[in-house]
Amino acid sequence: MPGIQVTTLSGLPLAEQAVEVVERKGVGHPDSICDAVMEEVSVALSQEYLRRFGVVLHHNIDKGFLVAGKVERRYGGGRVVEPMRLIFGDRATFEAAGERIPVDEIAVETAKAWFRRRLPRVDPDRDLCYQIEIRPGSAELTDLFLRGKTILGANDTSAAVGYAPLTATERTVLELEQHLNSPAFKAASPETGEDVKIMGYRQRRTLLLTAAMPLLDRYVASEADYFRRKAAIVERLEAHLREHGKGWGAIRLSLNTLDLPGREMGGIYLSVLGTSAEDADSGQVGRGNRVNGVITLNRPMGTEAAAGKNPVSHVGKIYTFLTHKAAQRIYAETPGIREVYVWLGSQIGEPIDQPRMAAIQILVEPGVDRREAEARAGAILEDELERIGDFCMELAKGTYPVC
Repeated sequence: MPGIQVTTLSGLPLAEQAVEVVERKGVGHPDSICDAVMEEVSVALSQEYLRRFGVVLHHNIDKGFLVAGKVERRYGGGRVVEPMRLIFGDRATFEAAGERIPVDEIAVETAKAWFRRRLPRVDPDRDLCYQIEIRPGSAELTDLFLRGKTILGANDTSAAVGYAPLTATERTVLELEQHLNSPAFKAASPETGEDVKIMGYRQRRTLLLTAAMPLLDRYVASEADYFRRKAAIVERLEAHLREHGKGWGAIRLSLNTLDLPGREMGGIYLSVLGTSAEDADSGQVGRGNRVNGVITLNRPMGTEAAAGKNPVSHVGKIYTFLTHKAAQRIYAETPGIREVYVWLGSQIGEPIDQPRMAAIQILVEPGVDRREAEARAGAILEDELERIGDFCMELAKGTYPVC
């Protein structure tokens, strides 16, 4: 492996630049559903393979697609007319050492359990149907897992980048969605659905937040009732932001901006199940949040979808998580760091602990010894690569959420 290249950047950290754009898709967003479910299927398969054979066998469940269904909304409670369809795609190991692995059954039961736990208004037996398009993997990629090595070779040529710390904009957008989908908020506002989306535009010290969140039709008696409930929610959110958003020059919040009084169902954001996948929006793996929870246009981002990929050989997953983890450690453990970016690139077949490319970019406070900071950052990344086997096992357990 070529040495780790560490360089010091000049200029301003993102938090001090004039403009910033950050997005967060909540647990009920169709893209977030796909990421979360396919990741849980990967974890379930990994644990089954480990239980039976002592190793994680070849699989990549990262081509999931959620097809929107059809509902009939009514004041006081509507109904599902046509269920959503969840399509599981890509590859897995169905047989090893003469044993059959029930991949299809594991995928469906894992998905149903996720919906029961995270979207309680969705009945996974009635409101969804399941289409399994998972097939056996290629002989060459499958053989990677049977070569008796502790550290496997990369099953793709890929690159990833992670960064730290989160800016105030990123933290505010992330925290607001988590607040809206928290048990406490849902208990206080049971009429709100889980399909929350937050877009944050920062212009210097002013933060403009646009939020979308459906109200459940079973709790809404009329158009006027909808707007009364919406106004009360906005009031509560503005109070929350005043309490938790100190340090901003101004925060301006807009909720459900497509609403238009006088148009009844055509002018209000109502939902039967709490997710737009019920009839308005399909979902796909890889279109949701990055593994640190946000979509941020000002940062470099890789093109890999981490969700559902194999946790012991697919660098699209391993390096995506590891670059963020290493960046967080470098920021926390290196005095004087203002901002850090970590880059890793693989070559297919080469051991995952020996990336083809490893680089770090740091931005430091004035007066900080640049060489000392660079040496410390490089040592931390080297340590993370040495521990990659344990890290992969953590991924196989689902220790790190994908969205």
